[in-house]
Amino acid sequence: MSGQGLNMSLETGKSLKKAWNSRGAKRSALGLAMVIPSFLLLLFMIVVPILTSIKESLTGNDGGFSWDNYKYLFTDPGMKANILYTLNLTVVSSVIVLVITYMLAVFLRFSAGKLAKWIEKLYYIPMFIPSVIATYGMINMYGNHGWLARIMLLFTDAPFMKILYDYKGLLLANLWFNIPFATMMLSSALSGVPNSVIESAKDIGAGKMQIFFRIIFPMTFKSMLVAATFVVMGVIGSFTAPFLIGPNAPQVLGVAMQQQFSVYYETGIASACAVFMFAICSLVGYFYIRNMMKEER
Repeated sequence: MSGQGLNMSLETGKSLKKAWNSRGAKRSALGLAMVIPSFLLLLFMIVVPILTSIKESLTGNDGGFSWDNYKYLFTDPGMKANILYTLNLTVVSSVIVLVITYMLAVFLRFSAGKLAKWIEKLYYIPMFIPSVIATYGMINMYGNHGWLARIMLLFTDAPFMKILYDYKGLLLANLWFNIPFATMMLSSALSGVPNSVIESAKDIGAGKMQIFFRIIFPMTFKSMLVAATFVVMGVIGSFTAPFLIGPNAPQVLGVAMQQQFSVYYETGIASACAVFMFAICSLVGYFYIRNMMKEER
């Protein structure tokens, strides 16, 4: 009987092991099946276009390997002006967006008045307005014959300040498109700062500036870095607003790339622009990932 019981227990263990292995195989297959669509989407929507752009940017007019497209990108006066204009607009827009959004998020976090409640309800609205509609709304509001110019005519005959088709118009558009999302991220981070920590700091005599720079800012720095990454990538890759209300020269790289491709049929130069923009975004993403890995360590 003891021998039979031992054999039965061994057989039961083997059957359970087989069942477990079969379940594990099914789970692995299910997990793989769920990952494959995302992988294929990433492959054909991102990886393949990037590799194709790199290949075309390194192909000369004779079909052979050449650096001519990159030489043109960094030596042509017009393209150099476009690059500097894009980088300047990206940096200035990102800094202003982060300053405004951080101040707004702090105000919403530590204020309980009616104004804070109304702002908290309304600042989401720009996120749900399509970029084309928002851009045409800016044209109707800030154009030379827009609503603001007509209102100004009631008080003065001076010409209305040029906002659209200028640096100021693109800066205004970048603020409109990026402030809501960045504010949402920073507000979420600030909501995670415990009131007990702030009250404890006040009890030991810490001032407002000390509380901000020693408690609030370090605890929300990671979220601010995430917001900065998304803002930089959003500004440098923007197209709708620069195409509709941007200046003719210099241009942001997105519009310049579109013109090189569809107007001048210079696919190699357009591909070089695309690769350069991707390199900038990758550099920003690299510093973000590196910082996150350091914090985890």
